[in-house]
Amino acid sequence: MHIVPVHLYNRRQVRQFLRLPYRLYNGSPYWVPPFWADAKMQLEPCRHPFYEHSQAAFWLALEGERVVGRIAALENRVYNASHDCHKGMFALWEQEDDPAVAQGLFDAAAGWCHARGLTHIIGPMGLSALDGFGVLVKGFELRAALGMPYNPPYYQALIEPLGYETFEDALSGYIDPHSAFPERMHRGSEVIQKRRGLSVRALQTRQDIMALLPDFRALYNSSLGNTYDMVPLTETEVQVQAKQLLSFADPKLIKVVQRGDELIGFVLAYPDVSAAVQRCRGRLFPLGWALLLRELKRTKWVNINGMGIVEQYRGLGGATILFSELQKSISSGQFDHGEVIQIRTDNDKMLGELRDIGVDFYKMHRVYQKALA
Repeated sequence: MHIVPVHLYNRRQVRQFLRLPYRLYNGSPYWVPPFWADAKMQLEPCRHPFYEHSQAAFWLALEGERVVGRIAALENRVYNASHDCHKGMFALWEQEDDPAVAQGLFDAAAGWCHARGLTHIIGPMGLSALDGFGVLVKGFELRAALGMPYNPPYYQALIEPLGYETFEDALSGYIDPHSAFPERMHRGSEVIQKRRGLSVRALQTRQDIMALLPDFRALYNSSLGNTYDMVPLTETEVQVQAKQLLSFADPKLIKVVQRGDELIGFVLAYPDVSAAVQRCRGRLFPLGWALLLRELKRTKWVNINGMGIVEQYRGLGGATILFSELQKSISSGQFDHGEVIQIRTDNDKMLGELRDIGVDFYKMHRVYQKALA
């Protein structure tokens, strides 16, 4: 077994890197592949907005000519600047169940980070804000939500003996859109909106989404706080991610809270089209688009992948408005099941409020950290 760097101009190596998880998870009912075009763009510095401000490196683990593992290392300078730290990240880790492969891959990623003067390595993280993060440590018998990581149980046993310790956990939970919801929360939302001069706007068209992008970027960057998983969005990143989201979003499930023309909060939900993505294996051409469009109309699952409100409104009833609008969004359409995605375990208040409205947390992803000597 040997570790080789991936040269991004080498099409064969890039294909090997991208295809490995398709072999590892072949036949799995739980793994949902990424959109192939989006995954490929992660290895294209001329196209992916990450490379406008940061750098990455990629490796393959080979046994002869057979690919048995892969990993990426990142230096996200926007993250480090916003958190006032010097941390590297690992990403896109996939491999067979072999400790020697894990040792080789993580030595390569950590060595690259150490050579750049970085003090720690954390991960798995993504190249963009919409990428899921963490190693799955609970919920292996459940299908992954679209864009969220899935891995076999043995990943935890491979990484922890290498000196990686828990940095933070994030929970995802099930919500029944039709279960009883506290009516007092809807009434409270109405009172708070009237008292503070706020209003809620449900978007109607894809053009509405694109028109709001500059204001949404400022809202996103200010509403989520300086948490470990928060990476401020650049102008290019918000444009690219909005276009990715539009391929499967229902604008009516995206709501913003406003004070006059100023955006102060948001709820981001979208239909879960994972079943269609599994069937087309992440490829939208030539027939994947048809499967995706059909699934958008018939899926019974909805994902809630973001809620936020600017800090000055958090103690003034802003969360009540968000939860009220969340329930209205997921209960008014075709959906019978919902998943709230990746809420940090240190956010006790949010977790408690979500449990109060019926969320049952059934998945856990873990972000690891290791100090670099």
